[in-house]
Amino acid sequence: MLPVLVAIIGGYLLGSVPVAVLVARAHGFDPRDVGDRNPGYWNVKERVGRRSAVPVFVGDTLKGTFAALLGLTAGGAHTAGTGTIPLYGALAGPSVLTVYVAVAAAMIGHAWPVFAGFRGGRSILAFAGGVAVICPPAFLLAVAALTVTALLTRSFAIGARVGVFGVPLLQLLFAPITQVAATGALMCLIGLRFAQAALSARHTT
Repeated sequence: MLPVLVAIIGGYLLGSVPVAVLVARAHGFDPRDVGDRNPGYWNVKERVGRRSAVPVFVGDTLKGTFAALLGLTAGGAHTAGTGTIPLYGALAGPSVLTVYVAVAAAMIGHAWPVFAGFRGGRSILAFAGGVAVICPPAFLLAVAALTVTALLTRSFAIGARVGVFGVPLLQLLFAPITQVAATGALMCLIGLRFAQAALSARHTT
């Protein structure tokens, strides 16, 4: 039980670090008050440019990565591959639960951060960072799919959708169906946050 609590608390606190808000405030604005009001990479990039928004992209991604690593460590670092982080294969044993719980907690922390008035972002990058530990080869293939699609369509947004929604299908090549289902559950958190944002926008118009 203790490893699970460590994963939940640590993951949530990591996810709650308001990277986008901190970066935006350094440039004189609050991303929750401008544009689409989403404190995330895209909204900040639209205001300060791609280069200045890189810390948001990196920081939000690392939330999920560090949370997953915390969960992996708390669960005993059990993997089906070799080494602490499997280069090929899947999580195994107690680490499955603690890693997924930690990533879920980080995504919840990002969406409803205790350090930023519970007004957070969509958790897409936190999810991506977690997948990098949950299933590294699926993550790399998803990045490749994102890149190719973005180049063909000349739209990063379309490429990002292909990459994110393709993760479960790509993970099937390397992990058991139960873990793929758990990854799908993580994606439901993103959908929940989008639905909440849509409802909030409707009430404010």
